[in-house]
Amino acid sequence: MTLMRFRNHSLRFLPGEEGGRRNAYLSPTRAKERERTMTLKPGRMARPWGMLAPVAFALVAGCRAGSPPPSTPGGSAPADAVASRVPPPPPIAAPKGTFLVKPYLQLGNSPAGAGGRERATILWQTADQSGRWSVEVGDPRGEGWRAAAPPSPRRVALPGVAPYVAWTALADDLAPGAEFDYRVKRDGVPVFAARGRARKGSGQPHRFVVFGDCGAGTPGQKALAYRVFRERPDFVFLTGDIVYDRGLLSEYRAKYFPVYNAETASAGTGAPLLRSTLFLATPGNHDITYNHLGRYPDALAYFLLWSQPLNGPLGAVGAPGTPKLSGPENRRQAFVTAAGPNYPRMANFSFRFGDAHWVVLDANYYVDWTNPALRAWVARELASARDAAWRFVAFHAPGFSSSRKHFDYQKMRLLSPVFEAGGVDVVFSGHVHNYQRTFPLRFTPRRSAGGRWEDRRGRVAGDWVLDEAFDGAQNTRPQGVIYVVTGAGGGGLYDRKQPDDPASWQPFTQRFVADTYSFTVADVEREKLTIQQVSPEGKELDRFVVTR
Repeated sequence: MTLMRFRNHSLRFLPGEEGGRRNAYLSPTRAKERERTMTLKPGRMARPWGMLAPVAFALVAGCRAGSPPPSTPGGSAPADAVASRVPPPPPIAAPKGTFLVKPYLQLGNSPAGAGGRERATILWQTADQSGRWSVEVGDPRGEGWRAAAPPSPRRVALPGVAPYVAWTALADDLAPGAEFDYRVKRDGVPVFAARGRARKGSGQPHRFVVFGDCGAGTPGQKALAYRVFRERPDFVFLTGDIVYDRGLLSEYRAKYFPVYNAETASAGTGAPLLRSTLFLATPGNHDITYNHLGRYPDALAYFLLWSQPLNGPLGAVGAPGTPKLSGPENRRQAFVTAAGPNYPRMANFSFRFGDAHWVVLDANYYVDWTNPALRAWVARELASARDAAWRFVAFHAPGFSSSRKHFDYQKMRLLSPVFEAGGVDVVFSGHVHNYQRTFPLRFTPRRSAGGRWEDRRGRVAGDWVLDEAFDGAQNTRPQGVIYVVTGAGGGGLYDRKQPDDPASWQPFTQRFVADTYSFTVADVEREKLTIQQVSPEGKELDRFVVTR
């Protein structure tokens, strides 16, 4: 029997106050390249043999067409193995100007699968012009194409922004985890084609990727996108600050779509992830706090471009806890019309994927997470997931971080007791542009003498209990919640040399990497969760396993 060791700590505010604490990460960093490739037919993706089973997930995820299928226990191929061997639809060279934004996949307003079937939402943008658009969905096993329901157009006319049309179509009646082909036609002529994969269902292992603070147009962003593409996640989750500097529509078109929906896959360009992989995200401060529509007429593009579940607790425009709008009244009204039901409800939501339940929260300054109604919603969401093997929470600004940068912003640790009561396994955040992992911990917030939960700087006092016996290798059953900061997705890195000064770490920090871009890869099975942190070069920076 493993003897668990715990320590009680009173909160210490300044990094380094723990003084001289040794780096508790003892397992060696696995630096070897994991990409042992095979000889494949042209157009197929080389995949590392070591990653074949189970299928993994990433906070930027996707499925690669044409890869060799993994074997299931007993040597049989998975249900979609035949589809995996069929080449994807060939690229189509659409006439110049056909798209403002080429098609990309989203989960849509579908928190969970219905009736054992799945669907994926296909979105794209065109100029404000006429045209007869249609979508067809195909079975990669060669059973032909079927017409999807006619796509829905939404004309977006924001003062100060050239009008455009946002199109939405559904690929429905999909088997959970199945590959599907889709093609978009204009006036009966195919102008785009790709292959995607439906959301996995209960009992299906999956892989997801998580990262954030990414859309900066940097070489690091592009190299990381390419490496994520090679990891073949089932979905990707972005932990906020999706595009810099202000979350504008124009910035998405310049620094987001060209990288994550690139026509070619390379470390210098990015990869065609968005067209083949489901993406989800939580909004960061750079995404929705630049809200003056007079200065930034195409601001808050998160609510215009994303299609995610609309089951969050805050849906009324102008309600407390929602991102406010400022600027001329006509611009505010035009934005509300363009965003439709997404604003403001899509800032918080939940969803199921495979055997995991996710709760996604808005960590921005205007949300009061001591509000009993909001805390009750989080608690209900977690309680509703008792049948899920794993429970994850994601939001932008971390509650637990050793970085000097953004150290004072600690408000999200106020939700720790709710996470613990709800059986949360891992909390993912960004905001701090590096990678950090805590020991499994339990935290009890403590009010100040004046009765406040936060001091003037935003710090939250309290006491924690750390499970320092957990190493994620020999001891894989954590006693507490693990908090992961994965904000090294492409923006300028923070505190690059601080990991070399472990005396500056807070006692709860178990692993700290700040000198390279990186992303989180998680492989989910019913009884086992394997999480790695990976650099754009494929170097494994961290690994830990959680078992039931």
